[in-house]
Amino acid sequence: MNERIKELADKSGLYIAYDNRAVTDKEIEFFAELLVFECVKAVMDGTKEGDHYAQRIEQHFDNGPGGILHFGVEE
Repeated sequence: MNERIKELADKSGLYIAYDNRAVTDKEIEFFAELLVFECVKAVMDGTKEGDHYAQRIEQHFDNGPGGILHFGVEE
């Protein structure tokens, strides 16, 4: 598994293991938001195109107060 994905899983409280059956919906949702946030940061490069795509990604996944940051995801 990619090291950055492992870091994000740890940050979200998600314990990834074959025998783990206690993953909560909140952990999965937070992990997914961290992944999306990483994608937004990857394309947001100060160019018109990059920032446009970052905004489109945020709008696509915006489903709560504060959008993608509503779980407190920060850089």
